[in-house]
Amino acid sequence: MSSILAENNDLVVNENTALNQDVQRYWTHRAAEYSHINATELANAKRARWLKKIMEYAPDAPLLRVLDIGTGPGFFAVALAGHRVTAVDMTEAMLTEARANAAHYAVHVDFVSADVHAMPLADNQFDLIVTRNVTWNLAEPLRAYREWRRLLAPGGRLLNFDANWYLQLFDESSRLGYLDDRANARYLGLEDHYVNTDITNRLKNDYNRCPDMRQKSIAGCYQNNVGWLYGWDKMSGKDIKGEKIWFQPQDSRFFEYHSTGAGAEKNDGRRQLTVEQTAEYTKDKVLAGWTLTAP
Repeated sequence: MSSILAENNDLVVNENTALNQDVQRYWTHRAAEYSHINATELANAKRARWLKKIMEYAPDAPLLRVLDIGTGPGFFAVALAGHRVTAVDMTEAMLTEARANAAHYAVHVDFVSADVHAMPLADNQFDLIVTRNVTWNLAEPLRAYREWRRLLAPGGRLLNFDANWYLQLFDESSRLGYLDDRANARYLGLEDHYVNTDITNRLKNDYNRCPDMRQKSIAGCYQNNVGWLYGWDKMSGKDIKGEKIWFQPQDSRFFEYHSTGAGAEKNDGRRQLTVEQTAEYTKDKVLAGWTLTAP
């Protein structure tokens, strides 16, 4: 293990950004369930199919030095066993699952806990870098790509597999396709791989658009940058059957702040936060106590 670690300690960076913390919480919550999905793939034909696809583009050598970035539960790391594999992830719960999966298949993998934007690994040492479902999580993709390029040996290859995850939150045609997929899975009795995915990411994404999100409360950020925390009489949503339901301001976790809409005066039915009160409504407080449930 010591041979692959960088001697320059300046490479060891703990970003500890708000988005990284969100990513860690998200994948910590999903670690066991996602590991189950990966374990199923490792036990069926998908393992061989993925390995075949990777080796089509990998350098032609009998023994490769491989880096699996964002290994998660270790699917690529285990699938590429037989080569010299190093696997990196920033979420300890995922690394725990990955180590267990590697032990189950009795394969050796060097696991490293690190932010994939800045890894404690020496330059130019990997023949092949693989990553799956990682780049959509990244705060600074271009910086990450530069970091990964630093680690490639001359003639090395980077293979990145990813998709537009959660595009259904922002694109209507994707949303309709998403709903069709789920309906078809139920009709055919197939496993719904969307179960336990966290659709509160839209809320977090909007929050992260606030330029000074580390200083402002969530209410202040939304009011100034997103523009929908204004006066409202009622809002609609959909129940589990897809039917429209209505709820009133007093039913919402969000209170009004600096509302200029009709009926915006402060009273029991239309509660207005003061400037001082908004400072207390940080993202962690607003989301505290929420429990994710399958749609």
